[in-house]
Amino acid sequence: MFAWFKGRSGTDAAADALYRAVIAQARQPVFYESLGVPDTVDGRFDMVALHAFLVLRRLRRDGPAGQDLGQALYDLMFADMDVNLREMGIGDMGIGRRIKAMAQMFSGRVAAYDAGLESADDGDLGQALRRNLYRKTEPEDVAIAALAAYMRRADRCLAGCDLAALETGAADFGPAPAAPAP
Repeated sequence: MFAWFKGRSGTDAAADALYRAVIAQARQPVFYESLGVPDTVDGRFDMVALHAFLVLRRLRRDGPAGQDLGQALYDLMFADMDVNLREMGIGDMGIGRRIKAMAQMFSGRVAAYDAGLESADDGDLGQALRRNLYRKTEPEDVAIAALAAYMRRADRCLAGCDLAALETGAADFGPAPAAPAP
C-alpha cells in the first residue's frame, strides 16, 4: 500500500512513518469493541481521520517544516484512500468523486474537532464525535465521554512530541481509552 512512496524525499519518508503510526493507533480494538465505533469502512475512515487530525494539529506549531510534513501526511492519507477504494472495486470513474467527498468530510471534521478541543466544554467535542464518528448509530454517553477524554489526552501527549520524533513516526497518542464501566 505504501510502495509508491518509497525512495522519495525525507519529508515523504517522515510522512510515511507518521501515517503508519496514525493507522496503528486508529486500529486499536478498544475503539470498535468497547466504545462502539462502527467497525465499517466509514468507521475506520473516521478513526484514521480523527488520529490524522490530532497529528496535523500538533504539526501546525512547527512552522514551515511542520506544515510541509503535515501536507505530505495529508497527501499520503488520501493517496492511500484512493488505493483502498480501488482495491474494494470502486471503478475509476467514481474514485475522484469519492476522494473529493472524503477530503471535504475530513475538512469538516478538522474544523469541528479543533473547535471542540479549543472549548473547555466537552459538550462541543462530544457533539462533534457523535455527529462525525458515530454518524447513524446511537452511542452511549459514556463512550462519547471516554473518546472526548482520550482526544484531549492524546492532544496533550502529542504536544510533548518534538518534530524530530514525529518525523520518525514516534507519535505519542498516550494510552488508548479504557473501556467504559458497564
